[in-house]
Amino acid sequence: MNPAPVDRADLRPRVERSLNSFLARQRERLIGIDPALGPVADAIEDFVQGGGKRLRPAFAYWGYRGAGGEDHDELVAALAALEFVQASALIHDDVMDGSDTRRGKPSAHRRFAIEHRRNGWAGDPQAYGRATAILLGDICLAWSDELLHGCGLDPVTLARARPIFDEMRTEVSAGQYLDVLAQVTGDTSVERAGTIARYKSAKYTVERPLLFGAALAGASAPVRAAFSRYGLPLGEAFQLRDDVLGVYGDPTRTGKPAGDDLREGKRTYLVAVALEAADPTGREQLRAGLGNPDLDEAGVARLRQIIEQTGALSRTERRIDELTGQALAALSGVWLDGEADKVLHELAEAATRRLD
Repeated sequence: MNPAPVDRADLRPRVERSLNSFLARQRERLIGIDPALGPVADAIEDFVQGGGKRLRPAFAYWGYRGAGGEDHDELVAALAALEFVQASALIHDDVMDGSDTRRGKPSAHRRFAIEHRRNGWAGDPQAYGRATAILLGDICLAWSDELLHGCGLDPVTLARARPIFDEMRTEVSAGQYLDVLAQVTGDTSVERAGTIARYKSAKYTVERPLLFGAALAGASAPVRAAFSRYGLPLGEAFQLRDDVLGVYGDPTRTGKPAGDDLREGKRTYLVAVALEAADPTGREQLRAGLGNPDLDEAGVARLRQIIEQTGALSRTERRIDELTGQALAALSGVWLDGEADKVLHELAEAATRRLD
């Protein structure tokens, strides 16, 4: 049986080893500052080591290989830095959304609120949890820089890729802000939902990692252009699948409660299409339920039903197929080295057909 695309070239365990080695060194540094930082090291280790699809290093690796780059461990260490960008974004996202769980466990801010209560400390446990999680996310973002620059690649190679790395981190933060803004302004337009999906997730999940790997390899302009034409639609399809799972996903697979995106009031493409197509009664019920943290299972079921009745779910599924097709077509006009073309096709399937 063929290995999963993220496991080709033994990539996932190599990324894990790089992360584990780096985290062990960082633990020593934190404990050296003060033993009270032990729980911080524990939380970051648990978050970074405790799951994750490792899709971003995979896209970056095959972007590098497709552009003719030769495999070596220093490269893998550079690509592992993307996982700290991801960790930072997710930890902060959970704070902003007030999410209770991540990957089936308490989210970072809930974890530290629980610790606060368990120890009987002064002040508000929730405020302590939020403050600590924000700092954890900041540390992860700083460590993404540190791992990248300490990976062992020569300065000239790193300088080629640095602008992509910086742009990616700015874009995801901008997308996060637009998501927060849409929730408070009530902007439910399909156009706004598309912009949020593009910058909050699509570009930094596929396109930027691909271009990051391509830059490390010194890719030609045609290859870089093909990666953008592949990466942007595929990243949007990835986010649309995430949106569907946020409403209809199995909690045992997603690690988050059923309908959590509805309770958090996410203005996704799926929701925007439903609001656009719903009759006045359905639209009123959707608006009333969106962003209600006390929405029970019956309320979630009702909103799901409205979304399906409007045709929004089937339209979103068609859009995923359309975007994935656009992405794969972009690869047909460019020569890629080795098996990169085949693996990028497999990664597209893994990104858009997943259940978690």
